[in-house]
Amino acid sequence: MRTAVPGQFQSDLEGRRVSASEELESLAVKYAKEAIQLEGKGSRRIAATKYQRAIEVLLKLCSLYPAAPQNKLYMEHAEAYRKRVQELQSDSEPNSRPVESADGKDSKNIKFDQWVLTEKPDISWDDIADLEKPKRAIEESIVFPVRRPDLFPLGWPRGILFFGPPGCGKTLLAAAVASEIKGVFFCADAASLMSKWLGESERNVSQLFAKARENAEKGQPAIVFIDEIDSLMGVRGEEVGGEVRVRNQFLKEMDGILDKKRNYHVYLIGATNKPWVLDEPFIRRFQKRIYVPLPDIKARMDMFQIYAHDLKLDNNVDFAELARVTEGYSGGDIRDLFQSTQLKVVRNFFTHGNVTDLASVPDPITMEDFQSIVTGRRPSVSQTILKRYYDWDESFKAS
Repeated sequence: MRTAVPGQFQSDLEGRRVSASEELESLAVKYAKEAIQLEGKGSRRIAATKYQRAIEVLLKLCSLYPAAPQNKLYMEHAEAYRKRVQELQSDSEPNSRPVESADGKDSKNIKFDQWVLTEKPDISWDDIADLEKPKRAIEESIVFPVRRPDLFPLGWPRGILFFGPPGCGKTLLAAAVASEIKGVFFCADAASLMSKWLGESERNVSQLFAKARENAEKGQPAIVFIDEIDSLMGVRGEEVGGEVRVRNQFLKEMDGILDKKRNYHVYLIGATNKPWVLDEPFIRRFQKRIYVPLPDIKARMDMFQIYAHDLKLDNNVDFAELARVTEGYSGGDIRDLFQSTQLKVVRNFFTHGNVTDLASVPDPITMEDFQSIVTGRRPSVSQTILKRYYDWDESFKAS
C-alpha cells in the first residue's frame, strides 16, 4: 500500500483530545481508514471518495480553529490524501468525457463517467461478517429479479436504504454488490453531485440516473449507490434554491426507477449513519429500509477470523473471551483493536528486538496484548445513539 498516512495520523492524534474538535478529528481518521481498507480490496473509486471526505473534514478543522497548533499537521495529511486521490483517479478509465454545464460550457471538474465503478472490487459476501438481513435484502431486491424477472408479476423493490452506526459494513455491502452481479455500479455522494454553477447540480443528478437507465436498457443491471445520503436528502431548517431543485430532481428520478410499468433493472442503494434527518418523502421511496447493527458475538468472532488471517497469534489467544469483552464494538472498532494490538507488538519489537537482523521477527500476538489494548478503549457508538437507531427502526422499518 503506497499510503500509510492514516495510521500515522491516528498516532499523531493519540493522547491529544480537545473536546471541541474531537468529533471532527475522529471523523477524519475514520474516513481515511475506510479509504485504505477499500483501496486494499481494489475499490479505488470509493476509496478516493473517502479520502476526499477526510480532506474536507481536515480543512473544516483548520477553518474553525485557525490558531490551533496542530493545523500544520492537518494540512500535511490533507495534502497527502489529495495526492493519493489524484493517483487513484489517474488509475481509472481515461475515457470520461466532459459534461456540458448549465451555461453550455464544458465543466472541467465534472466528468460524465466519473461515477462509474470501472474496476471490480475484490470484496465478496465472505469478506463481510454476518449481516444476513442486508444480504438477504440485496438478494431479494436485486439478484433474484435480475435472474428471473418473470417470477415478480408485482414488481420488485428498487430502493434500498442501509442505516446504522458507522463502521458496521454499509459501504462494504454496496461494494460487494458490484462483485456479485454482472452489472454497472455507480458510486456518488453530495461532493460529486453538487456544483456551484446554477442548474448544474440537478443536471448531474439527471445524468447520473440517465446513464444508469441507458445501461439497464442494454440489458445490464445498474446500481446507483449514494453514500451518506442524508447530506443530500436530509431535512434542513433553511434551504437555498439549488438544494431544493436537487432534492426535487432526486424525487423525480426515484419515482422513475420505482415505476412498476418499467421492467429495466435500475436500483438505488443509499447508506446513512443519520436516518432521522432524512425527509419523509425520500424515506417512503426506499421500499427496503434495513438496519445494519453493531456486530453480535457471532459476527465479532467471524471478524476476528478475517482480521487475524495475516497475523501471527499465540496459542493463548481466546477469541470467545475476546468476543465477550468487545460487546458494543462496531466493525471499525474491532479493526482498530487488531491494528492497535499489532502496532503494540511491532513497537515492542523495534524497542527491544534486533531490527537489523532481517531474519528476526516480532513475537506472536498474545491474549495479554489484546487485553492491554481493550482496557484503554471504549466502543465508538454510545448507548444514546443506539437508542435513536432502535426508535427510528421501530418507526420506519421495512425489511
